[in-house]
Amino acid sequence: MGHTQTRPWDVTEYLETEEDMVAYLEAALEEDDPRLVAVALGDIARAKGMKQVALDAGLGRESLY
Repeated sequence: MGHTQTRPWDVTEYLETEEDMVAYLEAALEEDDPRLVAVALGDIARAKGMKQVALDAGLGRESLY
């Protein structure tokens, strides 16, 4: 039996538009699990770029970490 080739899956590669991000966050909120919401917010921040998130929030990038 052969080996199956796999590669890491990164959700941020698929969060390309604001609509994608909203749908992803809404799906996480529907699960009613605060940990999942926190992970989704982190994924969205990585997809947008921490610099952009900081600019949008009016904060320094370092304060988001």
